[in-house]
Amino acid sequence: MPLTPNIQALQLACNEKSPQQILKTAIDTFGDQLWLSFSGAEDVVLLDMARKINPAVQVFSLDTGRLHPETYRFIEQVREHYNIPVEVLMPDADAVNAMVRDKGLFSFYRDGHQECCGVRKTAPLRKKLATVGAWVTGQRRDQSPGTRSQVAEVELDTTFASSERPLYKFNPLANMTSEEIWAYIRMLELPYNKLHEQGYISIGCEPCTRPVLPNQHEREGRWWWEEATHKECGLHAGNLESDR
Repeated sequence: MPLTPNIQALQLACNEKSPQQILKTAIDTFGDQLWLSFSGAEDVVLLDMARKINPAVQVFSLDTGRLHPETYRFIEQVREHYNIPVEVLMPDADAVNAMVRDKGLFSFYRDGHQECCGVRKTAPLRKKLATVGAWVTGQRRDQSPGTRSQVAEVELDTTFASSERPLYKFNPLANMTSEEIWAYIRMLELPYNKLHEQGYISIGCEPCTRPVLPNQHEREGRWWWEEATHKECGLHAGNLESDR
């Protein structure tokens, strides 16, 4: 039976609270209907905080089939560091094969990234989120001035909710800065993706990610051939709606 807590009450409970307080609210409210999404540097901070509240917190990660070798090693390092299972979500092989057969391996450079991200990321995530009551992300307001500056601590996910059940989305790190994230990682000597040592800040798939130059915003390293202010792959498409 899906849980349907009052969203206004949750927002009031989480507004301007610390990441740990927001995570505790999420865990206490949803229990085993809550899953944590894990991928990048900020997510290891999220995972570390959540594990201190609930050592059995459930974690998933998206494997598009086109991640950097360093990212795959990072996921395994985190799995071993915390001694936890990480459910790896993979795209439908037939859908990937059909897209590659018809359009090649790099169609996104011509047509934009949405189709490829839809097959490799959005579709497997949608399938997973249809089975949960709430999910937790590492989104921060300072990550993208164009799409994430208004990220709420908790919201109703309008992108992946079904007609049968609402879906709640927690963003406990919304108010943290990149500097605070890295201070936490260094203080506790947490594992991190080694690509960060090569100038990568926001890390996605290998063909669509590059290091950023000094004074460039971190999201400028993602889909750099496209318009600069609306860089979302579809996982957080609601940000584009709220930014209009």
